Amino acid sequence: MSLRPCPDPSGAAPAAPARGPILTPLQHHRQAPADTTGAHTALDLRVFGPTEPGTVAQPALLQPAAEVTERWCSDTAAALQAGRHGCTSWRSDGCWLWVRAVIDERQVDGGLQEAARRLYGDLFTLLRQQADRLGRALHVVKVWNYLADINGTDPLHGLERYRLFNIGRQDAFLDAGQSAFAGAPAACALGTHRGPLTVWLLAGPVASRVVENPRQTSAYHYPGDYGPRAPTFSRAALADAGGGRELLVISGTASIVGHLTRHAGDVERQTGETLDNLEAVLGAAAPAARARHGLDTLVLTVYLRHARDLPVVQRVLADRLGADSPALRGALFLLADVCRADLLVEIEAHSLQACSPMSIPTPA
Repeated sequence: MSLRPCPDPSGAAPAAPARGPILTPLQHHRQAPADTTGAHTALDLRVFGPTEPGTVAQPALLQPAAEVTERWCSDTAAALQAGRHGCTSWRSDGCWLWVRAVIDERQVDGGLQEAARRLYGDLFTLLRQQADRLGRALHVVKVWNYLADINGTDPLHGLERYRLFNIGRQDAFLDAGQSAFAGAPAACALGTHRGPLTVWLLAGPVASRVVENPRQTSAYHYPGDYGPRAPTFSRAALADAGGGRELLVISGTASIVGHLTRHAGDVERQTGETLDNLEAVLGAAAPAARARHGLDTLVLTVYLRHARDLPVVQRVLADRLGADSPALRGALFLLADVCRADLLVEIEAHSLQACSPMSIPTPA
């Protein structure tokens, strides 16, 4: 998904395109709050603690025991720019753009559905403004969606709240002329106990290559059993992260084969099936990837519906990944409701790896 600069209303011919955007290397840090590595160039700053903050919709931390700070950072000496538009606030280094959007559905006529449409409308307007400011396209890399009571039934519409969110989100994509189907960005959507609808978004100057999971029906092709509108996301995406590295982002992944939930009520088997799906995504990404991405290179965020399931999920991960694997040691375990009421666990991930020297293009 990309937003390009608007045509010059004067009708003047556009400037000759540059050879291509210069990518500031993108970095990711997950650390204790006292560790300020990358703080001066942080596009994103999220602190996960044992309770939900309430001011935004954000899951509570289950493991590690201490607070964790998550940062996407720009490897640049330039000062970051920041601003606001509508319900969004943003930070940018002129290459990468990080956006947080927050809207209180109680203040919106039409409730959650209209709030989602309005929030995404503000996101698309901001992306267009930033593309105009930079003079080049911006491409969404990944979107994180969090909403309270995701599986609850809306009393006005009689629909599950996640399904209402999907209607509003898709409406905004269509309003903005963006693909709500094939080519949609990677994303996740989780439920919290409180807080306004909250969305985080990472965008960059180079288009991602979307990846689907051969074991699963593409989310945007789900049948009507799952709501009037299908979810708007791709299973994963590959993006140039600058500095000779490649970023693989994997959407929220759960125990779904085809379009059907597998192993309802069994968190152990659901976790195993989820790992099978992660491996399938990695396999599907491999032919287009310029770096090696595997289960061992993933940075994991694991969402659990019930805190009591943490030991079981950790054991399954240890059996598959290795008890002392970097992926497991660096994993973040959060308490959140998954988008289907019969799903107990969901995992999203990314892998940021050096490209093979033979795959890095030589500058012209």
